[in-house]
Amino acid sequence: MMEVITEKKQDRQMLMILHLSQLLNFVSGFGGFVVPLILWQLKKEEIEQMDAQGKEVINFQISFFIYSIIGAILMLVFIGFFIFGAVCLLAIIFPIINAIKASNGEPVNYPLTIKFFQ
Repeated sequence: MMEVITEKKQDRQMLMILHLSQLLNFVSGFGGFVVPLILWQLKKEEIEQMDAQGKEVINFQISFFIYSIIGAILMLVFIGFFIFGAVCLLAIIFPIINAIKASNGEPVNYPLTIKFFQ
């Protein structure tokens, strides 16, 4: 009985790491996409909810990359500074919120995400 509880705790910790690994974008530029992609692919068969949450994270990363490009282009007309700033802020806030939710066993949600993988 004790082993099952430990596995669940480890699963939740791995899901939390999946979400927090997105913050590597601010350190390496692309690690926030690569690390979650690798974690998702390696653990999706082993950990319950890894497949669904991994898809959410990758969809979020692709969507926010597109939004960042749009914001960068629109900087020519100055509204892009607001858009780019908002995208960066949301790219910090949503992974932290969803890491906490995953750690508590709650369902995660990334608003404004285009569903590339379902």
